[in-house]
Amino acid sequence: MTSPAPAAHGGVLDPDLRAAIGRIARVPQLLVACDYDGTLAPIVEDPSKAVPLPESVAAVRALAALPQTSVAVVSGRALRDLAALSRLPSEVHLVGSHGSEFDIGFVERLTPELIAVRHRLREALREIAAEHPGIRLERKPASVAVHTRGVDPHVAARAVEAVRNGPATWEDVTVTQGKEVIELSVVVTNKGTAVDQLRTQLAASAVLFIGDDVTDENAFGNLTGPDVGIKIGPGETRADYRVAEPIEAARALGLLLETRRHWLFGERAVPIERHSMLANGRTVALVTPEAKITWLCHPKPDSAAIFADLVGGSPAGHFTVGPERGGIPLGQRYRSNTMTVETRWSGLTVTDWLDLPVRETTPDDPAVVSGDSTLVRVLGGTGRARIEFAPRPEFGQVAVQLQPLDDGLLVLGSNEPVALHSPGVEWEVTNDAGYETAKAVVDLSAAGGQVVLELRFGTQSLEPHRLPLHERQAAAEQPWKDWVASLRLPATARDLVARSALTLRGLCHEPTGSILAAATTSLPEELGGVRNWDYRYCWLRDAAMTARALVDLGSTEEAEGLLRWIDGVVERTGGHPERLHPLYTVDGFELGAEAVIDTLPGYAGSRPVRVGNLANHQLQLDVFGPVADLIAAVVDARGSIRDDEWRVLENMVEAVRRRWHEPDHGIWEARLPPRHHVFSKVMLWMTVDRALHVVRRHGGEDRPEWVDLRDRIASNVLEHGWHPEAEAYSVAYGYEEMDASSLWIGISGLLAGDDPRFLSTVLKIEAELRSGPVVYRYHWDDGLPGREGGFHICTSWLIEAYLRTGRRSDAEELFTQMVDTAGPTGLLPEQYDPLAERGLGNHPQAYSHLGLIRCALLLENMLKQ
Repeated sequence: MTSPAPAAHGGVLDPDLRAAIGRIARVPQLLVACDYDGTLAPIVEDPSKAVPLPESVAAVRALAALPQTSVAVVSGRALRDLAALSRLPSEVHLVGSHGSEFDIGFVERLTPELIAVRHRLREALREIAAEHPGIRLERKPASVAVHTRGVDPHVAARAVEAVRNGPATWEDVTVTQGKEVIELSVVVTNKGTAVDQLRTQLAASAVLFIGDDVTDENAFGNLTGPDVGIKIGPGETRADYRVAEPIEAARALGLLLETRRHWLFGERAVPIERHSMLANGRTVALVTPEAKITWLCHPKPDSAAIFADLVGGSPAGHFTVGPERGGIPLGQRYRSNTMTVETRWSGLTVTDWLDLPVRETTPDDPAVVSGDSTLVRVLGGTGRARIEFAPRPEFGQVAVQLQPLDDGLLVLGSNEPVALHSPGVEWEVTNDAGYETAKAVVDLSAAGGQVVLELRFGTQSLEPHRLPLHERQAAAEQPWKDWVASLRLPATARDLVARSALTLRGLCHEPTGSILAAATTSLPEELGGVRNWDYRYCWLRDAAMTARALVDLGSTEEAEGLLRWIDGVVERTGGHPERLHPLYTVDGFELGAEAVIDTLPGYAGSRPVRVGNLANHQLQLDVFGPVADLIAAVVDARGSIRDDEWRVLENMVEAVRRRWHEPDHGIWEARLPPRHHVFSKVMLWMTVDRALHVVRRHGGEDRPEWVDLRDRIASNVLEHGWHPEAEAYSVAYGYEEMDASSLWIGISGLLAGDDPRFLSTVLKIEAELRSGPVVYRYHWDDGLPGREGGFHICTSWLIEAYLRTGRRSDAEELFTQMVDTAGPTGLLPEQYDPLAERGLGNHPQAYSHLGLIRCALLLENMLKQ
C-alpha cells in the first residue's frame, strides 16, 4: 500500500488530481462510484442520522443525469437503509452490504443452506453482543454488522476478539473489517467485485471511485488503466489520490461534472458560418470572430490537427489573442482580395495569414528561416493584449512540452518540429491535465505598437526572418490579388463571387493539384447528432465541379492541376478506371479506415468526431460526368487538348461503357444497398456527351460507338427514371421519393428547359424539398438517425432550374435568400437550418461556393440577353 500526501489544501484540489479528473471526464462511458458513510455523508455518532452533503447530492444527481455516465453508491449499509437514507434518484445505482445486495429482492434468492448459516450467525452474534454492553448489531439480508463506535475501547476489543475467534472462523462466513465495524456475511463479495460487476454491466470505459473506509481498499485495488481512485482522510491506501474530508470529495465531483458536461455538450460553440478561413495552398486554418485559431492541420489539410478546439473545445488546442480587458470585437474582415483576416477591437487589431515556406539559404545569411507553412499573427495598437498558446498535436492525443527561450517557444514532444517566434514576449507556462499552455500579456504601447507571433512548422528556428514584415505580408497577399484581378467576375454579387473564388482556390492543394471538399471534419449536419463526416479529402466529383466553376471565371490553372492529379490516380488503377474510388487523400492515395476519436466531444457536443470516410469504399458511378464536363470546359477555354487530358477522358468513357448498366450508391453516399440512381445515370450520359463534344470540336473525327453509347444511356434513364405516380424523375428507378439531384435531368442538357417532364420535376422538387431559403437533398430514409439542414448546392441547382425553365424572378429571389445566409466574412458551410437560422456541416464547403458562382454567372448572362 502507498500513502500519498493529501491532494487538497484549503479547499483547492491538487493539480495532479485536477489533471486526473480532466482525463477521466473525457472517456466515452464513465462509471462514478463512491462509498456513502464518510464520503457522501460525514461520519456521525448515530448512523441513522448520516445525511449526505447537499453539494455531494447535487453533483451525484447531475452526473447521473448526463448521457454516457453512470453513478453508483456502494455502501456497507443494508440496501433498504441506504435507499431510505440517501434519497437518491433511481438513476443512481445503489449497492448495499459491501456489494452483496444489488437490488431489494436479493434476500429472496438466498439458498436454504445460506439462510440456515445466516440464522446461526445471527444467534451467535446476539450472544456476543449481550455479553459486551454497547455493542450494536445491524442485521442485513446476507450479513450482520457488529458496530463498536462509541463503545468503551476495552469492551470493543473483547467483543471483536470474540467475533474473530468465533463465527468469523466458520467455513461459510466472509469477514469484512471496517472503521469500528466488523461484518460477517454468508455471501463471498466485497466492494471491489461489486465495482467490477457494475463496470461489466454498464460497459464502462473507466471508473472513478471515492471512499474513506478500509472496506473501500478492495475497490481501489481493482482499479486499472485510466481509472481514478480518491481516498478521503488519512491512513494507508491503494488509491492514487487523496482529499482530506467529504466536502473536498464533493468539490472533486463538482469539477468532474463541469468538465464532463463540457466534454459531452461542447463549450460555447461559435456559429459555424462565422468562422473565417486562412489558406496558403498547402494547408488551411479557421479563425473565430474573436481571433481564436480554432482549427489547423499540419503538414497537410488532411493531416492530424494541432489546433482542434473546433471539435474538441479548449483541451484540443487553440491559439487565442484578444484584449486583456476582454470584450466583443468591433468587427472582422478579409483584407480585400486576399486570404488575410483582420480582427479589430478598440486599441487592438489582430492580422492573421498563413505564410508560404521560405527555403532559400545563403552562406552569408544563416538566419534565414526554412521549414513548412508559418502562421503569422500581428498584434497592432496601443492597448494590452492577452495571448494563450495551447498546441495539441494529433487532435489533442499528444502531450507536448513548451520550452521558453529568448525569442519564443519550442514545442517539444511531437513528431514534427514546431516553434513560436515571439520576440519580446514573456511567457508563463502552466500545466493543466497534463498539457502545457503558454500565456502572456503584452503592452503594445511599450512594444512600439506592434508584436509579431510566428508559428513555424517544420523547424525549431527562432532566428529573425530575413524579410521585413511588411514585405512578407505583401508577398503573401499579392498572388491572391493578382489571381482575382485575372478573373472575369460578374456584376451580380461581385464581391461574394470573388470571395467564393478565393475560398475555392484556398481549398486547392497546390503541391499535388487536388482540391478539398471542405476544410474540416465532423462539423454536424444536426447539432448533437451523429451525421458528422470528414470532408478533408479530394472527391473526384466535388473537385471537378470546383475546378469547373473557376474555369467559368477564367482560371484554368486549378483545373489543369486537378486533371494531372486525376491522371495519376487513374494510372494507379492499373488500367481499370472503373475501379476508381469516389475520394482520395490530397496525395492521391486510398484512405485508411474510418476511425472515431472518442476523447473529443465534437462541435457543440456533436459526436462522433471522425477521421477518414467510409464512402471511400462505395461505388459512385456519377463521378465520371463532372470530370468529363471539366475537361470539355478546359479544352474549350484553351482551344486544344493535352495528352494527359485525352487519356483521362478516354478512360472515363471506357469506365462508363463497362459499368453504366450497374446500380450504385449515388451522390449522397447513403449507407444503403445500391440502386439505379437517376443522377448517376444522367452523369454517365454526360460523360459520353462531353467526350463527344471534345472529339467533334477538337479531335477532328466522330466516334460512332460513343454516339451509340450516349443514346442508349439517354433512352434508359428517360424511360426508367420517370415515375408516373410522382409525375417527375425521382431518386432512383422504381422509387417514388424525390431527390434534388434529379434536377440534373435538365441542368445537364439531357432534357430541354421547356420539356414538360423537366418542368414537372422542378415543380415536384420545389413542393417537396424547398423550405424558404434552402432546398433539402431528400426526405427519404437513408439509413441514418436524425435529420439535417438544407444543402446550399441543392439550392443552387433549383435556382439554375428556375432559370432554365423561365422563372427568372423566382431564381433571383432564392439567390438573394441563399447569399443572405453567408457568414459575416462571406463564407458558407455545407448546409443551413432555416428554423434555427444557422449554418451546419463542414466549413467552408466547396459545393456551396461553386454553387454560388454558377448561379451568379447564370443570372449575369440572363441580364445580358
